[in-house]
Amino acid sequence: MRGGYTYIVTNKPFGILYTGVTADLAARILAHREGRGSKFAARWDCMRLVLIEPHDTIEEAIVREKVLKSWNRVWKLRLIAETDPNWEDLWETING
Repeated sequence: MRGGYTYIVTNKPFGILYTGVTADLAARILAHREGRGSKFAARWDCMRLVLIEPHDTIEEAIVREKVLKSWNRVWKLRLIAETDPNWEDLWETING
């Protein structure tokens, strides 16, 4: 079994949030950065990776994505602030 990730990308600090799931985080974020990640993210220029959550399986990641998508905006902002208080782009963290 392969692991998976849930993630949130945004266009700017406290901006539009897009929550996603993937088995290949680097490839998925690269797709967002190139405007191929999702129509919603491309429309709002969501390329800044601000939250990464690793999971043991892709199934666990999918369950977590559904939970995060059900959260209200304030809860998501609080989660991001706890893990990335400066809203740094974590792309370099995963891209080396």
